Amino acid sequence: MNEIDYIPIASLNQYAYCAHRCWRMFCAGEFTDNQYTIEGTSLHDRVHTLSELYREDTWQVRAIWLKSEEYKLIGKSDLIESESGEIYPVEYKRGSKGEWDNDELQVCAQALCLEEMTGRKITQGFVYYANSHQRQLVEISDELRKDAIATISFITELFQTGKMPTPVYSKRCQGCSLYSQCLPRVADKVRRYQEDD
Repeated sequence: MNEIDYIPIASLNQYAYCAHRCWRMFCAGEFTDNQYTIEGTSLHDRVHTLSELYREDTWQVRAIWLKSEEYKLIGKSDLIESESGEIYPVEYKRGSKGEWDNDELQVCAQALCLEEMTGRKITQGFVYYANSHQRQLVEISDELRKDAIATISFITELFQTGKMPTPVYSKRCQGCSLYSQCLPRVADKVRRYQEDD
């Protein structure tokens, strides 16, 4: 593969969830829907209607493009809010708060773009989980920034080399729409068989 132009912000979420899934989606161009992806697409179809409005003291704008030249990121926001002089991203997700930090990394990537676009430091963001109708605060800490920047580096290398990460079975695989293409348990058996040879 050649030098990449921009990394989709959503790829940080996918990579943190599973590097092999990220490769399949963004390098191999593979994607299969399941119940969860269809619900997520439906939610984002409703959210991604460009609009701007004021709610009490909060300004809201939906579906604007975010971009960072420094980190080579690009993506469409679900919601950007400004309240009391603070700007922050709000990412919408169909499910409930999970055990992993992939949603937080996506919010942090949006914050990095917003900082570059506005010249203002972004200290927080939110993930809105549709199942619970609750917002989860995401503190844009130094540690989260380092994790996001490291993930961007991993994805950049993945996109430039095109080298497929080895599939590894975990609890996350159970809801993955690409499970039948990946078959991580089979790949693990083949790997063990080759090691025994």
